[in-house]
This record gives sequence, C-alpha cells and structure tokens, in this order.
Amino acid sequence: MITPRQAGYYMPAEWYPHAACWMAWPRHLQTWSAIGLERARKAYAKVAKAISQYEPVMMLVQPGEEAQVAEYCNDSVRIITLPLDDSWTRDTGATFLLNHQYELAGIDWIHNAWGGNYPEYELDQEIAKALIHYTEARYFKAPLVMEGGSFHVDGEGTVLTTRECLLNKNRNPQLSQHQIESYLHEFLGAEHTIWLNRGLIGDETDGHIDEIACFIEPAKVLALTTSDKTDVNYYLLQENLEILKTARDARGRQLEVVTVEQPPATFMNEERLTLSYINFYRANQGIVMPSFGHASYDEAAFVLFKQLFPTCRISQIDALDVFAGGGGIHCITQQQPVSR
Repeated sequence: MITPRQAGYYMPAEWYPHAACWMAWPRHLQTWSAIGLERARKAYAKVAKAISQYEPVMMLVQPGEEAQVAEYCNDSVRIITLPLDDSWTRDTGATFLLNHQYELAGIDWIHNAWGGNYPEYELDQEIAKALIHYTEARYFKAPLVMEGGSFHVDGEGTVLTTRECLLNKNRNPQLSQHQIESYLHEFLGAEHTIWLNRGLIGDETDGHIDEIACFIEPAKVLALTTSDKTDVNYYLLQENLEILKTARDARGRQLEVVTVEQPPATFMNEERLTLSYINFYRANQGIVMPSFGHASYDEAAFVLFKQLFPTCRISQIDALDVFAGGGGIHCITQQQPVSR
C-alpha cells in the first residue's frame, strides 16, 4: 500500500486557498430531534449563504430534496445529488490533499458514526469516495477509523489532536497511540503530532479537537478557555493550555497560544450544548464564525477574530441551531483546496 506521504501528498492548512466548500443537507431525524429538520435546514442554509460570499459551496442532497435546497439556499449552492444518512461533511467527507505539483488527492477514512453513536451510517461510508470521484482526485483508502473534526494541521508537518478521541476503544481498539500517530503522519503528510488529552464534557464525538483548539497560522494556535472555575470544562481546558504552551511544532518552533473565552453554559431540552467559538469555517477571504445569544461573549469573540484575521471579512451568524445537532460550523463543512 502506497501512502499519501510516500506519494508526495500532504494536507494543506485551512488558510490555503479553497476551490470549494462541501456541505450536506440535513435529513437525520434523531440528530435533529431537539429542534426539528426545518430549523436545522434553515440553519445550514444560513451557513451556506455566508460561505458562498467567499467561495463556491457544493451541497450534497438526498435524491428528491433538490427543490427544497434550491428554495432555502437560492443560488448560493451547487446541488450534488447523493444518498445520505447524516450531514457532517467534516467527518464523513474526503480529507483533501495536495502534492507539490498542486495535484489533488483525497483520503477515504473508515467511518463508524463516531464510535457507533448512530445505527445508520452505511450511506455516509460512501460519501468520501463519491467526493474524490467527483473531483477527479487521486484516491487513498485509509485503514483507520477517523473523522476530519478530530485533527487539525498546520500544513507544515504538524498535527493537533486529542487522546480522548483517537485512543477511544470505540474507534481503533487494536492500535496503540504510536501506531495511530504513524498512520496520521503517513496519510496527512506530517511529521509531528501534538496530543491534547480531552475535549469538552458532553461532546458526543468523544473530544474532537475542532471544539477546543486550532492552528490559525504557522506556530500559532487559538485555544478555548474559561475563567469560570465552577465550569465542568475549566480544568481540562487549563490542562490543554499548559500542553500547548510547552509544545513545539514539526519545525521546532514554540507555539504562540491565543485564547478565546467559552460562552456560558447553554441548555436545550435539559442537555448542555457544546458551544465553542473555535468551531468556525475559514473561507478564502472570510471567516464564518458562530454567535450564541450571549451578547458580551459573542462580541468579545468577534473583536478577537477581527484582530486575529485582519485581512478577512468576519461573518458572525447565530449558530445555536447547528450546535443543537451535536456539532458546529466547522463540523458541517469540508474545504477542497485549489489544485491544478
């Protein structure tokens, strides 16, 4: 088996120029039981319209639902018909790669519905392959259960992830941390992994990194924190910060760590939502970030993002209905880098 790294491919950072953003139209009743499909679809349409200001949006749609997508999204998306189970393309879509000739490739990870959280996922197992075929990219099948929201990269050899997710026995119980890390390096074209221990309490993905920390430029990380010592996430977020502050990347650089405050605890149907400003999408010349109805926190995050991304236009949209499904804006999107 030739791996992407052996073939000269790597995963670019999310600030590398995008050819498109891939999304999928909500249809899973259990996922959206708290708010209903109607609200979920309106929330997705809002995200798609915001991203379409900066790059093309490709919307995967269950056969028979094309007219509704056209109604909700207008001309902001291109409709691609494909049988679907769920609507989280960060986790079910292809992870796109480039080589130094700017040729496109894609990884088809094994998908098991976040450790078996949902019984129906056979159709979603085929999404990555379909995207790779549609884009005429080179196909790589990974022998690893993995979701795109469980890792971030800097495009310069460094991976950021969590032990809680990748070492969970509901993913790859037969593999050690060293073996999983080796696979990550071979398939993402990386050389070094920074391991945080845990994600947010109550995260049904078992601690995806895209809720707690991400690279925003080489050797610079944005991390979630909270000043509320009574919050259930306080100590684990402090632990993550300590790890990041002493970590070095693949090139030996010490990380600069910038923090953003977690919004106050917010509940829906007596369950706390895993809200995070880290869960945003970086489009070509824009940032699509969430707001949560906590004015002072939302405004502080918006001001911070304007400082962190001075060349980008910041679009902040009410995303509570997206997070009601168990993920955020980053979770429902997947970037395709510009290629030859």
